[in-house]
Amino acid sequence: MQLVVARIGRAHGIKGEVTVEVRTDEPELRLAPGAVLATDPATAGPLTIETGRVHSGRLLLRFEGVSDRTGAEALRNTLLIAEIDPEELPEGEDEYYDHQLIDLDVVTADGTEVGRITEISHLPTQDLFIVERPDGSEVLIPFVEEIVAEIDLEEQKAVITPPPGLIDDRAEIASSREEAADGDETPDGDETARGEEP
Repeated sequence: MQLVVARIGRAHGIKGEVTVEVRTDEPELRLAPGAVLATDPATAGPLTIETGRVHSGRLLLRFEGVSDRTGAEALRNTLLIAEIDPEELPEGEDEYYDHQLIDLDVVTADGTEVGRITEISHLPTQDLFIVERPDGSEVLIPFVEEIVAEIDLEEQKAVITPPPGLIDDRAEIASSREEAADGDETPDGDETARGEEP
């Protein structure tokens, strides 16, 4: 199975180095010197990593056969793709490959169905599950320990403990209650929020 592990950015210096946007939790394994990677577009590769180093917080790579800035610039925006065994698991205990999480059912701790993971969005600060709800709408679930309580690959589900307002309209109801306190009529649905923690 193929896994995108990085995207090549701009050239760095004049000796063929490039910056890369890392898209793997295991760069030391996937982007190590000697690694041979397929590319998208395929015509750019395969590429063999000759050297790698971190400079000002960014990973810089040099590939065999690319020795000048012109060659490095020609690789800009190329995706680097590693071939992995579909059964292989990441080294970290709470780490997963995207393909393991896509299509998992998302449920709350009490078993309420939320939807199905259709995509993983990798942001600089955290990863997000993009979850399609039964009605076709989408909800974004931060992949953080406080919210995602369990990933069960055998049962094909992710159990979440969402804060108020993340997957429902409780936040909207609370704002309606504030309007009612200002003299407006009590909104329908006020009872829905009663007794819930703020």
